[in-house]
Amino acid sequence: MARYIGPKSKIARKFGEPVYGPDKYLDRKNFPPGQHGMNKRRKKVSEYGIQLREKQKVKYTYGILERQFRNTFEKASRRKGVTGEVLLQFLESRLDNVVYRLGIAPTRASARQLVSHRHITVNGEVVNIPSYMLKAGDIIGVREKSKSLETIRNSLDSGRGPRLPWLEWDDTQMAGKFMSLPQRSDIPEEINEQLIVELYSK
Repeated sequence: MARYIGPKSKIARKFGEPVYGPDKYLDRKNFPPGQHGMNKRRKKVSEYGIQLREKQKVKYTYGILERQFRNTFEKASRRKGVTGEVLLQFLESRLDNVVYRLGIAPTRASARQLVSHRHITVNGEVVNIPSYMLKAGDIIGVREKSKSLETIRNSLDSGRGPRLPWLEWDDTQMAGKFMSLPQRSDIPEEINEQLIVELYSK
């Protein structure tokens, strides 16, 4: 299972955003790594550099490596609609992302681990593929044997997950419903998807 395993705070500092979730180190040093304070001048970033940076930010945010991200983009470009918006809808439809959005896991990385370790079900069947694409009406639940896991309990009790319009959550069943593909305005991440489209269009 390919995934990024390098230093996460360093990546968050590079983008100036908590791409991996809350980061105390980023709060203390909210400037790029290798830069000693905000007075240090950096040369102007090119248009290509800005586009590449946005693509990398999205990849790190959703925990996807280059080949899988490119395949997802190509799939989105073949669909009807605005390519950038369709791309984000595909990324939001991934099982690991929805497990995170429902609040079952505190981060996307831990959501990916829960899925891989067979703690999550889709429509009553165990699914251990983090990139599994959900469809409208799918029920995402916690496997019966895993409902007492401390990680899951702590995450749900924290009430961290914002309840989003395209998701429903039933606390008694410890299960959520993927209602529909999200509208662009309902996706909370600050992403300029048009820059990614322009990058791949070159």
